[in-house]
Amino acid sequence: MATSKIKKGDTVKVITGKDKGREGKVTSVKNGKVIIDGINEVTKHTKPSQANPQGGIIHQSAPIDISNVMYVSKGKVSRIGFKVEDGKKVRFAKATGEVID
Repeated sequence: MATSKIKKGDTVKVITGKDKGREGKVTSVKNGKVIIDGINEVTKHTKPSQANPQGGIIHQSAPIDISNVMYVSKGKVSRIGFKVEDGKKVRFAKATGEVID
């Protein structure tokens, strides 16, 4: 699988699904899916364990496919490209031309 253009810590906007239009910060990227703070919340029933002796119902963010989110740059959604600056490969937002990292 090719390297992902979305990285941990990026601000993204959901472009499809039940949370369409919401923005948030990416907390993890794995296997073509992203987990975003407070978006795609699911209710999970857990059995009592040593880590959680009470058990019960917990709310957590579920993964969203990376194709369903877009990077947000200066308030605008943007595709991400790569270019070489000073001998280093960097990401940049195509809508604003801003270098991301």
